[in-house]
Amino acid sequence: MVVLTSLATAVLAASTAPNAAAKPRPADPLQRQVEAIHDTGAVGVHAEVMSPDARDSAYAGTAAMHTGRPMPRDGRFRIGSATKTFTATVVLQLVGEGRMSLEDTVERWLPGVVRGSGIDGGQITVRQLLQHTSGIPDVGPEIPALNSADGYRAERFRTYTPEELVGLAMRHSPKFALGAGWSYSNTNYILAAMIIHKVTGRSWAREVKDRIIRPLDLRDTSTPGVFPSILGPHAQGYAAFGTDISIDVTELNSTMAVGSGSIISTAHDLNRFYAALLGGRLLAPAQLDEMTTTMPAPGLGVRYGLGLAEIPLPCGGSYFGHRGELLGYVTWGGATRDGTRTAVVYVTRDGGQDTQQAMTTLVGQELCRTRSQLLQP
Repeated sequence: MVVLTSLATAVLAASTAPNAAAKPRPADPLQRQVEAIHDTGAVGVHAEVMSPDARDSAYAGTAAMHTGRPMPRDGRFRIGSATKTFTATVVLQLVGEGRMSLEDTVERWLPGVVRGSGIDGGQITVRQLLQHTSGIPDVGPEIPALNSADGYRAERFRTYTPEELVGLAMRHSPKFALGAGWSYSNTNYILAAMIIHKVTGRSWAREVKDRIIRPLDLRDTSTPGVFPSILGPHAQGYAAFGTDISIDVTELNSTMAVGSGSIISTAHDLNRFYAALLGGRLLAPAQLDEMTTTMPAPGLGVRYGLGLAEIPLPCGGSYFGHRGELLGYVTWGGATRDGTRTAVVYVTRDGGQDTQQAMTTLVGQELCRTRSQLLQP
């Protein structure tokens, strides 16, 4: 939606006046940034920015390679690790209800599950899972469908159990001594999903639906379970697996990412989620403070809290959000500290460094824009 300012109205008036010279409207800043992302090699791009009284979207590229099919309006996509913020939110809600504590050990809720060479679930806390300070290895490298074209073709429909995934990760030694470092691990959030199930007696998917998706009326957000397709309007996702040839990876049984990366959503629903979360509608102040208390995340250029990253803004200060990637779909998004302005962008191809930089630039610049700038053409 384009909001016309007095300047834009004047330009339109001049263009309709007798003998007036028509002047092209300057390109929308959001559209320029989306096109810049597309120029880095993305097949399709969609970005949406929201504030309490405005919503602006821009698109570039196509919904499928070698076609002229436009990107779908409010298309659905796999949000990847942005799922972790949903999982952490449910855990913190349970903490706020007094049903569990961040200082509970993994062993208390999942006896015997986290045991390996140098790994002891009796020492690792729920906080350390959500914070990525547990040292537990990431299971991602153990999943063939995520790591090669042949693996994807052979195992894209394979169903994993959370216990199986944790067992694969336990084959490896810890990344560091407990509490002595920081390392991103999807296994942490698979375990968090298992703990949610144990505490509530209901699945992670059911808790996410009943506690977040349904109350916020996120109609285009789902936890697909074993179902491999993306229902509703969507663009195809592509992955190259480190080669020069991209293949269509839209179909995927995402059970290998339960709790850590399996949610399907839209840019609009994600914006509404971030606004509700940072605006205090999902967590009590004490739990939101826990989530947004961050520590350095070496190598990422950000700080990390509990399922939420703190990312520097180009205009000073920071915002909260999360990157997400799961085979062929990459997203960046987040919100200002009070949740009053949000921005989400996603692309439908592997995100190279240039693409990643252009995406983070878009989110940062859009969250820095003031209301007066937002109203400018």
